[in-house]
Amino acid sequence: FVMHIAIAGAGLVGAGWTIVFARAGETVRLFDASRATRSRVRDDIRGRLGDLKSFDLVEDVDAIMDRIEVCDSLEAAVAGAKYVQESVPERVELKKEINARLSALLDTETIVGSSTSGIPASAFTEGLPNRERFLVAHPVNPPYLVPVVEVAPAPWTAPETVDKAMAIMTAAGQSPILVRREIEGFILNRLQGVLLREAWALFEEGYASAEDIDKTVREGLGLRWSFIGPFETIDLNAPRGVREYAEVLGPLYHSIEASRSGPEPWSEALIGKVEAEMRDKIAAEDLAERRNWRDRRLMALAAHKKKQNG
Repeated sequence: FVMHIAIAGAGLVGAGWTIVFARAGETVRLFDASRATRSRVRDDIRGRLGDLKSFDLVEDVDAIMDRIEVCDSLEAAVAGAKYVQESVPERVELKKEINARLSALLDTETIVGSSTSGIPASAFTEGLPNRERFLVAHPVNPPYLVPVVEVAPAPWTAPETVDKAMAIMTAAGQSPILVRREIEGFILNRLQGVLLREAWALFEEGYASAEDIDKTVREGLGLRWSFIGPFETIDLNAPRGVREYAEVLGPLYHSIEASRSGPEPWSEALIGKVEAEMRDKIAAEDLAERRNWRDRRLMALAAHKKKQNG
């Protein structure tokens, strides 16, 4: 008897998780409260798998689909699962409701990871009788193309739950990172948030267009960051490594940081100006196709990395 993976919530993120686990050989049972979502999710997944196959990132689409079952109830999806990936929308009250339901359905060894971008697990698991088996497992969308998963336990999450979640993610071909203490936004979105803050400010103050700011990352920082991170980047950018870099350029970065006072919310006027530039580049009706283009670019990059690491 092989215990399966359960997915609670079959939207974009839940469907992406289904691909991750089924591609790795796991049996996956998924449920969504929306009947319309349940009726179309298999076709959506098959379409994505077809794209992956065109880049040689999967071999047998039918075999993967055979491991996926769409259930008509949460109970059917969860019964007998070794791991549950909760992927309902990003609202605390909704998270509390679904995790309370899951809590009552779990087998004694089952653990639950939540797909939340920034809500700490303590915000929606505190009152659960088996709260030590709940944590955050935050994916980057789409998770079958961007492998980082932020594993973020609550203060009461058991160490064995963390170890099991890390092992499950690694076995599924993901790249889990451990967030050692709870913090809003975890790691990825806090790093992204710093870059976004400066991008909005540079645009608002008239230093560069939205396109040129994007180009700076796309044709500059992003090329290195696609295979090495910020610490290794600066370690390699000085003859004697990170200490020399810090000694030489640390004062510059400190001065840049000190030049920014308290953060301001993105104003409606500012959002409107950026939106206008973005809509000049990509019409609103073309956003879905542009997302598909983005995913195909990610597939090409994943194929390249797979070849280089092979």
